[in-house]
Amino acid sequence: MGSLPRLSVVTGSRTMVPAAPLPKHLSHWAKSDMTALVFADETCSVRISYSELEARTNALSRAIAKRARVSGANRDGDYVIAVCMQPTHNTIMALLATWKAGAAYVPMEPSFPQARISHILKDAEPALVIYDDIANPSMFSASGVPIVSFDELDAEASGLSAESPSDGERLATLRTHAIAIVLYTSGSTGIPKGVRLPYSAICNRLWWQFRTFPYSNTEVNCVWKTALTFVDSVCEIWGPLLHGRTLVILPRETTRDPQKLVRVLHENQVQRLVLVPTLLRSILMYLSLEPSKRPLENLKLWVCSGETLSKELTLKFFQYFGDHSGYKLANFYGSTEVMGDVTYYVLENSEQLDIHNTIPIGTPLDNCSVYLLDEEMTPVREHEPGEVWVAGLNLAAGYVGAQGADKFCDNPHADHTDFSRLYRTGDFGILNKGVILYAGRTDSQVKIRGHRVDLQEVDRAVSAINEIDKCVVLCYGLDIGNPEILAFVTVTPEARLSAQHIEAKLENSLTHYMIPQVIVIENIPLLVNGKVDRQALLKMYENTNNNDDSSIPLEMDYTGVEPEALETARVLFETVVEVLGRAVRGALSVRVGFYELGGNSLNSIYTITRLRDKGYYIEISDFLGASNLGEVLSLISTSPDNVKEINEPKFTPEPMRDEDKQQVIDMIVSSFYEKAELEQFLKHEIDTVDYAHCIEACWVALLQARLSVVLKDASGSPVAVALNFDARDEPEIELAGGLAKIMAFLEFVEGSVRDTMLPDGKGAILHSFMMATASTLTPRENVAAIRALEHATMRVARERRFQGVFTTNTSPLTQQLGTDVLGFQTLLDYQINQYVDANGDRIFGKAPDDMRAIVCWKPVD
Repeated sequence: MGSLPRLSVVTGSRTMVPAAPLPKHLSHWAKSDMTALVFADETCSVRISYSELEARTNALSRAIAKRARVSGANRDGDYVIAVCMQPTHNTIMALLATWKAGAAYVPMEPSFPQARISHILKDAEPALVIYDDIANPSMFSASGVPIVSFDELDAEASGLSAESPSDGERLATLRTHAIAIVLYTSGSTGIPKGVRLPYSAICNRLWWQFRTFPYSNTEVNCVWKTALTFVDSVCEIWGPLLHGRTLVILPRETTRDPQKLVRVLHENQVQRLVLVPTLLRSILMYLSLEPSKRPLENLKLWVCSGETLSKELTLKFFQYFGDHSGYKLANFYGSTEVMGDVTYYVLENSEQLDIHNTIPIGTPLDNCSVYLLDEEMTPVREHEPGEVWVAGLNLAAGYVGAQGADKFCDNPHADHTDFSRLYRTGDFGILNKGVILYAGRTDSQVKIRGHRVDLQEVDRAVSAINEIDKCVVLCYGLDIGNPEILAFVTVTPEARLSAQHIEAKLENSLTHYMIPQVIVIENIPLLVNGKVDRQALLKMYENTNNNDDSSIPLEMDYTGVEPEALETARVLFETVVEVLGRAVRGALSVRVGFYELGGNSLNSIYTITRLRDKGYYIEISDFLGASNLGEVLSLISTSPDNVKEINEPKFTPEPMRDEDKQQVIDMIVSSFYEKAELEQFLKHEIDTVDYAHCIEACWVALLQARLSVVLKDASGSPVAVALNFDARDEPEIELAGGLAKIMAFLEFVEGSVRDTMLPDGKGAILHSFMMATASTLTPRENVAAIRALEHATMRVARERRFQGVFTTNTSPLTQQLGTDVLGFQTLLDYQINQYVDANGDRIFGKAPDDMRAIVCWKPVD
């Protein structure tokens, strides 16, 4: 007599969850001086403690409630605040303040097309839109929703109480089952729907994470890199903050550049990372370029979600990090409607790849159940495919306006009230050996770089273009982990419309990751029953998407290429085509950019790797930052040792002259008054003219010393300056106010080092005491200019027979360049907030603990 067949119902552990609105959980850290947020880019470096985060968001919540109360709740009875901001510390404060005001936040990307912005505002009915200086306020004007910039809101909050708001001051009482976040995702109808996520679902997901993957005692820094509109950002942001960790906020350009991302992860000793498999592939490719270096040895937990994780990519992971070495690769499965993740599977070695045909999506999280059901809502047997339905505490409260009623229903199999509702994922799964394997979609939705895309929505947008006759939208490459959306179209006879024109038109209606590669064909192939022959279309694309050098079908325009660069240009162009294949959009020339041609970050790594295999070298950051292939061509070297020399923008160093005076003053003012770290604490005591007086007072001495350097661009205009003195022969100058206090501090940190650790006598120490760049430089040019100034100053020191260069850096950028790139030795690392001036005042007392003054020395070679 055989055993009873196992039915495909799997339930996670039942555990108690301390469910409550997240502001109440976060209040545990309200009085802590530990660092909560860190954000730095080319313009600022900011650290915010937990106590400051608490106080500022309390005041901000009052300002938000005052403005939003006028508009009222939406048709669901929710107060919703739309937040359209780039990722910075201000964004986190806006989100937390929204919660404290008794509202939910709905994020929007400043880069969203107008149509998507308008749809979200109309559908969500927010009471207020908060935006930053990246967003264009005109995008919201037609909606009639009140808008306010974050800076304006912050100014209003400065006069309000920093104590925790009472229920009477909030828009609504904070409740466990209140809606915390509304996230818009493509629905099965092709129209984006807003998912209403309650605090209870977020807490269940987070506390499962804390139990299953606890933070280690050495885990200080975590990163937020995922777009706010993507559900993974919820755990990325609030998980670390609920556990008193420091959240390092990454600018968007860092997350797009594997080289920069790896460097930041290494510098912050990050121990966990959530990413889509596409980004994992990109990082592994970058790491493989320099296999002897192991920059991510502390990053032990890698979590993949949002896309299918392939065996091939998993094998590459363990080939790099090693088997049984403590590294974990977790495969998470879920959707926005189930708080991002509802099942998981952890891999710790490559031997696990032999257990199943594909990487499992695993078993349910705590307090969640997964049902594999047939068309009659009956659980299928083990090893049989069934549609994936989910129940439990991770479920969303539904969609905005009670849309999508077919997605949520009563659970006929519930054995507890916590499982009384079911969510229909639209996926198929198979139960095998106690874990669930993913078995494909039941509808037209796919995941592209972690974002859910409904092909019907893409089809609607393409078909809406007047000149399109017929359209078929398909996804290619889903099974190999590098999916691409394809739109096969026929156009009306009178139309003169290229694929590039169609793609350009779609930028107004689709987000960037949804824009398909358009392929214009004469006829849509049909099956004998009259339906579209989708396989024939995919085979057509596959047959023409080959990468053989001998069959490159695309036009290559070498106009503008110098004769001596023709061979390099040929290698570059053909390599781009090898990588992109039929995805190349248009002719290749020095005037077109890599991304215009259809490239992305992953493809850029492929391109750089292939170029290196052929003996051509370029830095990854330079390739990513190049505006067109002509700039890439100018940066390529045939010698790996010459790459850094060729990479830099061309500046000419010259001795500083009297006619440079006004430009020097302008650069000093823009670099120090507007950006410098120390000045931010004394802005009320400093005026821009103070710098002019300072330079005026020492100008003659600077010229007589003949040690200062300016950099000039191709037009002969100064774009950077290094003001240098003999450290034993500096003039005495009279300064007043805040600038005098800053100079006194610099003398304090430098004096003891200079007088006890460095050579005696004149002509021994070249003191680089001020360095500035023009505000017109791009970030890349700015870094290049600083490096060029340091090299020029070292050359002056060598020519004048100084023993070395002495300087103090308070900027994280110059500190990093000084120690990591330029080879300066750190003689003193001083915590700025510990300084007490001659009057007994701690003038930099509000500076965070890790804001440092680094006193450096570099001996002349």
